[in-house]
Amino acid sequence: MRKPFVAGNWKMNKTGEEARLLVAELLPELQSITAVERAVCPPFPYLVSLSNMLAGTGIGLGAQNMHWEASGAFTGEVAPKMVAEFCQYVILGHSERRAYFFETDETVNKKVKAALAVGLTPILCVGETLAENEAGRTAEVVTRQTRLGLEGLTPEQAARVVIAYEPVWAIGTGRAATSEQAQAVHAGVVRPVLRELFGEPVAQAIRIQYGGSVNAKNAAELFSMPDIDGALVGGASLKAPDFIAIVKAAAARG
Repeated sequence: MRKPFVAGNWKMNKTGEEARLLVAELLPELQSITAVERAVCPPFPYLVSLSNMLAGTGIGLGAQNMHWEASGAFTGEVAPKMVAEFCQYVILGHSERRAYFFETDETVNKKVKAALAVGLTPILCVGETLAENEAGRTAEVVTRQTRLGLEGLTPEQAARVVIAYEPVWAIGTGRAATSEQAQAVHAGVVRPVLRELFGEPVAQAIRIQYGGSVNAKNAAELFSMPDIDGALVGGASLKAPDFIAIVKAAAARG
């Protein structure tokens, strides 16, 4: 059985004080839900203070991005070891990074390899746009992003990666994929690619999260699907009661 994993992507939100208050509100409830792997991914400036708050709680900390180079003249960027000093996870290839900052499958692949090299767990995001979805290209796009994002990894390395299927048309729109739609992509597209690349045991071991307008109301239905192994939560992760409810829904998964 794959342990459900729910991570909150805060994106570019919260002040330092608001971030600390949110974690303080989350901790009492989340610490007791050990059947689910839990993490929060705040903006870079808050990683140090929140790592201190989360130390020893069993709740992980993730960054929202990083560079693939170890160091150098890359003004404004953050190196893998800098992230690994405070975090256990890093979100890579999010559709907003691909759309607004021109990240490609090739650069995302470099980041995945760099994250693994310093002991981080990459959360590799894949997903199609509305135009691609309506053109019937979901399988083509998600297959390409998954294949190229994991290119060159050994089965042992791949087993440490988490995939997050996030249809771009569902992110921040309030229009989530149905549980059946998400399950179809997880089981019918992503896992077959993993099977082809790394073999059946690894394909069955890798967790595939769903992301895109996940909330307290639809989480239980999403998690009822056998190949939806948790969620990468956006807006709902900014409100403690909502995020706690989503984690509890993951814990209740049969």
